[in-house]
Amino acid sequence: MNTSDSEKSIQTMKTFHISLFVLLAAILSGGCSKEKSFVYDVNTQQVSPPSGDKQNVKTTTEFISIAYSDLFGTTISQDKLFKLNIAYTSFGDKKLIEDRIIRNFLTDTTVIIPDDQVMRNDIPVFISASYKKFFNRLPDEFEKYYLVNLIQADNNIKAEDVYYSMMTATEYRYY
Repeated sequence: MNTSDSEKSIQTMKTFHISLFVLLAAILSGGCSKEKSFVYDVNTQQVSPPSGDKQNVKTTTEFISIAYSDLFGTTISQDKLFKLNIAYTSFGDKKLIEDRIIRNFLTDTTVIIPDDQVMRNDIPVFISASYKKFFNRLPDEFEKYYLVNLIQADNNIKAEDVYYSMMTATEYRYY
């Protein structure tokens, strides 16, 4: 190899190294930009349970009396209230006895429950009326959406089933 070829080779190598250096510098300078910082404003929200401000548990007498009034549209007799109160207080599992009392009321022939066809004719109105009757409030949008879809999807659900589920819900025990 002569000197001129050697000089050309060295020159080509220098050019290659310079090009490589410039390329790496360009890549590194473009890739090392400072990350942008974003600041989001967040509004403070006070979240309350859908049951509202119900904090007081109904007494046994209140629970039985209100459940009876809700289903029969009249007050319970003192004799019947006394007997149910004795059964309630003498039984250990309170949720079970509440379930039995509500089931007993719902199977009575004089109970006032809307006809299933009335419920199905206007389900959102039925749901809203039931919430007002049992929880003293209107349902929120999710509650209404869920129950309307549930009732529409299952023809076996009766008005009695909806009443039972609401009256045995934890919220029904509070005022």
